[in-house]
Amino acid sequence: MRSYRQLFRTPEFTPLFLASSANVLAQTVSGLALATLVFQATDSPLLSAVSMFGPSLTQVIGATFLLSGADRLPPRSTLTGIALAFAAATAVLALPALPLWAVFVVLFGKGLVASLGGGVRWGLVNEILSKDGFMLGRSVFNMMAGIAQILGFATGGILVTVLSPRVCLLLAAALYVVSAVVVRLCLTARPPRAQGRPSVAATWRANALLWSSRPRRHVLLGLWLPNGLVVGCESLYVSYAPGDAGALLACAALGMFVGDVTVGRLVPPAVRGRLGTPLLVLLATPYLLFFLSPPLPLAAVAVTVASVGFGASLVQQERLMALTPTELSGHALGLHGSGMLTMQGVSAALAGSIAQLTSPATAMTVMAVTSLTVTVTLGVVSRGDARAGERALLPTDAPPRLSPE
Repeated sequence: MRSYRQLFRTPEFTPLFLASSANVLAQTVSGLALATLVFQATDSPLLSAVSMFGPSLTQVIGATFLLSGADRLPPRSTLTGIALAFAAATAVLALPALPLWAVFVVLFGKGLVASLGGGVRWGLVNEILSKDGFMLGRSVFNMMAGIAQILGFATGGILVTVLSPRVCLLLAAALYVVSAVVVRLCLTARPPRAQGRPSVAATWRANALLWSSRPRRHVLLGLWLPNGLVVGCESLYVSYAPGDAGALLACAALGMFVGDVTVGRLVPPAVRGRLGTPLLVLLATPYLLFFLSPPLPLAAVAVTVASVGFGASLVQQERLMALTPTELSGHALGLHGSGMLTMQGVSAALAGSIAQLTSPATAMTVMAVTSLTVTVTLGVVSRGDARAGERALLPTDAPPRLSPE
């Protein structure tokens, strides 16, 4: 599968794409609105950052206890229920009398539910598309996310000012309802990819199997750590430039879009596999400029250029699928998503704490240096995997017999 036309002619791809677009728009608008609301109430960079990315912290709990459901639950019903749960939670966040502690309880509940959604969604994409179409399809979803974030952050920044953060939260809740309706009406009812009911034991067994391979382990760490640390930089936009955070976030989304188009559509497959580490270096390096507290135009350029490096995730996801048994594709993609989002939440909390003690600009620089250090380290060990011929794909990588608990 080599063209976008073929992709969108694939049955069920378009409605899943549209439902996911509504989800991303809702997440973008609600995240900016809530971060603004919390910063206005507390004047705290830490709480503002955690309110925007903190729900990701609970992803690790879902990855530990719930992720077997990614392959053991019917996709249509599960995605519909998750979207409706997000709609209800976002509407609750818009309540004027909601205390700050309750805001974070709701947010962490959303994160727990989201830990299951990523695995279900990306496993379904892997099921709908042929093996040779997964990379193109995944890149289209990433490009959609970039466009939706550009629109969401740009219009969200305006709506937060013209209307109010609470009205924006209600608009986001409505978008989640739209996503649920599209999934329910336009996708067919598919059986689960694996037999048995979801369980903690099944989740742990699959996690252990996925983690047992050294090359796969390094790919997962590469997906989780470097970009998570850079998202810690992004979590400080509201405190770095309170009136222009929407513009910086839109620039970041634009850079991500450019990176996804370039890697997913323009770069030949023979070259693409070698771009993972260079793109991760690009992702962090421009943030070193924030040590100088650059003015908004220069900051916007740095953010845009850096975010092109998010295209590395496409290279890494393609590699992950090549190293993963088909029966665990949804679980592996869910583990990638949960680990990545957990790291984003941890990085937001860490960056916010450093900014609280120093300044947002200093915290961004620290996070960028840490990301570069991790990228170089993982690049060295991954070259060791290649020299060893990746013999770490052990006999346990044969299609596992997952007991129907």
